[in-house]
Amino acid sequence: MIGLDNPDDAAVWQLENGRVLVVTTDFFTPVVDDAYDYGAIAAANSLSDVYAMGAVPFAALTVAALPPDLPMAISREIIHGLAEKTAESGTVIVGGHTIQDKEPKIGLVALGFGEEKSLLRKDGLRVGDRLVLTKPLGFGVTTTALKQQAATPGDVEEVVGWMKRLNRDPAKLALEFELRAATDVTGFGLLGHSWEMAEGAGLGLRIEFNRLPFISCAGKHAQEGRFPGGASDNRLYFGGHVQFDEAIPEESLMLLFDPQTSGGLLIGVPEEKIAAFMARAEEMGQPAWEIGAAVEGDRITVAA
Repeated sequence: MIGLDNPDDAAVWQLENGRVLVVTTDFFTPVVDDAYDYGAIAAANSLSDVYAMGAVPFAALTVAALPPDLPMAISREIIHGLAEKTAESGTVIVGGHTIQDKEPKIGLVALGFGEEKSLLRKDGLRVGDRLVLTKPLGFGVTTTALKQQAATPGDVEEVVGWMKRLNRDPAKLALEFELRAATDVTGFGLLGHSWEMAEGAGLGLRIEFNRLPFISCAGKHAQEGRFPGGASDNRLYFGGHVQFDEAIPEESLMLLFDPQTSGGLLIGVPEEKIAAFMARAEEMGQPAWEIGAAVEGDRITVAA
C-alpha cells in the first residue's frame, strides 16, 4: 500500500480483513555519552515511525555495528538500553545482525500491525485541522552542545528524558479520536516534516511561534550557534517553502530547522475535536501543544 513512491514514515503491506503490516528501520551513531541512554534512545526513535503510522509494534530485529575494541561493558549497556526500551513498548526482539565498525551504530527493524482504516498519513491533513506537537523542540542543538562539552548535566538530563520517551501514548490518542494525519518530527526538523505534510495534502500551514514548546536550554545553545550541520541543510532544502515573520530572530527560526532525534508526533486534529483531544491528553498525562493550523495555500507561514 505504501512504499518507495510515498513520503510516509514506514512501508505498509496490506493483509486480510482490513489489517496492515507496517515495516520501518532506523539506526544512528551515539548522540549522548551514556551507553544505556544511547541504546534506549535508538529504540524509541526506531519504534516511532510505527507509532506515527497509527500501528502497534510487535516484533523487531536489532541492527548494530560495534567497534571490536569497544569495552564489552559499554557494548552490553548499549544493548541493555535498547532491549529494555523495546520491551517497554511491548515489542519482542526476535533476532538481528551485528557487524564490526569504527563507530558504534545501533537501531531496529520494527514491525507493527494496524488497521487500514486507521492509518495515519502525512497527506491526511484538511484545511482547518489544528496542528498538535507532543514533544518540545531543541534536541539537536542540545546534543551538539553535549558533543562540544558545552551542555550542563541538567541540559543532558532534560533532553535525554524527552528522547527516551516513547510515542506510544500520542499514537493511542490519535487512534482514539479517529484521526488521519500525523508524522514524527526527526531529522528534517519541525519545518521539514511540516512541509512534507503540507505538500502531501496540497495545502498550507500557519504556525504560531509563540506557541511552540522548546526544552529549557534550547534558546541558550541556539544563541551560541551550536546547531548541527543538518539544520543548515534543512533550511537550504525547505526554507523556500516557509515565510517567517520578520520579528523572529535568526537563531530562533533556525531552531525550527533543528534536526530532532526521537522527536514527538505532529498530529492533525479536526477543529471540532481539538478541545476534547487536548483534555484527554491532559487526563493521560501526555504533553501536547497546539501550535498552528492547516490553511489554504502552498507554503508554511510562521507568525511571531
